[in-house]
Amino acid sequence: MVALIIMLSTSFLVSSCSILPGSNSAMKPPLALDRHAKLRGINLGNALEAPAPGNWGVTIKPTYFKAIRDAGFNHVRIPVRFSAHTSQTTPYSIEPNFFNMVDNIINQGLETGLTVILDLHHYDEIMVDPAGQREKFQAIWKQLANHYQDAPPTLYFELLNEPTQQLDSDTWNILVKDTVQLIRESNPERKILIGGTNFNSVESLNRLQLPSDKNLIATFHFYMPFEFTHQGADWVRGSCSWIGTTWEGTPEEKQAIVDQLDLAASWSAKSRIPIIMGEFGSIATADQTSRQKWTEFVTREAEKRNIGWLYWELCSEFKVYDCQLDTWDVSLLKTLIVK
Repeated sequence: MVALIIMLSTSFLVSSCSILPGSNSAMKPPLALDRHAKLRGINLGNALEAPAPGNWGVTIKPTYFKAIRDAGFNHVRIPVRFSAHTSQTTPYSIEPNFFNMVDNIINQGLETGLTVILDLHHYDEIMVDPAGQREKFQAIWKQLANHYQDAPPTLYFELLNEPTQQLDSDTWNILVKDTVQLIRESNPERKILIGGTNFNSVESLNRLQLPSDKNLIATFHFYMPFEFTHQGADWVRGSCSWIGTTWEGTPEEKQAIVDQLDLAASWSAKSRIPIIMGEFGSIATADQTSRQKWTEFVTREAEKRNIGWLYWELCSEFKVYDCQLDTWDVSLLKTLIVK
């Protein structure tokens, strides 16, 4: 699993390929804490975490939030690349126009009745030089914390998406402790999501050390098996050769997923920290029947363990919604939301 997750690294060469046509666990896992177990969410990906808004083909429209709520979701995660929209030197001020854009999108989500997770995403520089980027990272969070201190409690913070490379567990644990303390100066009770290293892998949870704080939520990302979920992904080297990979739901395939979710649930119960699956999904390049089988199995198995989830993502490579036609992929949506 670790070797597969590492394929997500931004250090990998971009590939290009044409698209070809074409619980059963024997073990009764300990239940995770049921706080946030009913979280059913979706990521608004490829929008504000692009190098510039709109560069990756997704612009968030107000109508999306009503569509998301009416479909049965109750949370949205908004990935934002704040690191690309700050001044280059101290005090690392966030650009006012960009801040206003983020404000408007957050307010649209909150006003629709959704819980909004504000996620610091694609901060590539801190992965390479954690010590050199520490001041900027904390300056960003100090601004965000002060700016949103009077926001309703349905706005959550997520410290950093997928720590990796030089941002190892020891370094990350120290940065987490110090940054949570900084946020608590202005937001004493706001929910904060924190994942482990190695791209928020399940295995990294055992190395994650969170401060004692009743309002922390752990998160992990799940894309297993990687060759299936990322077949043909143009940012993953070698993924062209995976096109045509299916997921049949064999006992062996199911058990591999169950084992990973058991690890997450066990960690949560042992640590007494609620946990959510902050990203999971399969690329639209994959066979549709396989996507449905995989999504339904992962979703239901997470729910059995009281693990809330957020699907990646709304309307880009892993889409469950067509942003041009404003229509849902009904067959895939039904695997996520059971009414």
